[in-house]
Amino acid sequence: MFAPPLRQFALQGAAVILVLSLAWPYFGWRAVAMPWRETSLVIGGVALLLATLSRQPWWWRLIHGGFMPLVWATWQLAIDPGWFLLAFILLLLVYRGALSGRVPLYLSNRETVAALKALIERENCQQVLDLGAGLGSTLIPLADAWPERQFAGIENAPASWLLSRLLGLGRPNLQLGWGDLWQAPLAGHDLVYAFLSPAPMARLWQKAKAEMRPGSLLVSNSFAVPDVVCSERIETPGTPPRPLFCYRM
Repeated sequence: MFAPPLRQFALQGAAVILVLSLAWPYFGWRAVAMPWRETSLVIGGVALLLATLSRQPWWWRLIHGGFMPLVWATWQLAIDPGWFLLAFILLLLVYRGALSGRVPLYLSNRETVAALKALIERENCQQVLDLGAGLGSTLIPLADAWPERQFAGIENAPASWLLSRLLGLGRPNLQLGWGDLWQAPLAGHDLVYAFLSPAPMARLWQKAKAEMRPGSLLVSNSFAVPDVVCSERIETPGTPPRPLFCYRM
């Protein structure tokens, strides 16, 4: 069984191999140049079909269907390959989590921070951890509100982590680390906050149950733990709505 990112590469690769294995002999036998525009459209159609048959989410179907036609269209622009390498490096520095753990960069809005602030005050949380701290948009205002309480975050995208460190300078009660959230210890924290994606929530729940102490809170922004009833759901204003799912250990 392929890991999720490799599965998508495999689907696209299968479409390319299938179409080219038929197209190359056909056009080679006729001694004519392969029509790359039409070929890319056929590859996109086959990739879309394979993604549909394998029940991929709708956004992956769109990506598979449009990937090769976009490659052909971009090739027509004759852009220097160095620019693509630079764009890839920059995207990797910011969105590394989307590739390694299917966790894109999400930024918590002010309404969410206000709801978290009220929850921390109500629960009298002294130690707060943010898994996937991003640019520090959640922890920095909370650390400013309570200099006597400790706030920590973990982020695995280098550029996001570096910027959060710069934005969080001058706050001794704020610790922002660069690393893998799955290696971050959860014990000792009164509240663990996560704004990840649906993909890792079941695994995160198992980690939380194993490490967090009784009475502490796991709070997930927007994404519920599958097949687990939350102890409290906090609605926040804004569009789109981003409820907080609270799980008492």
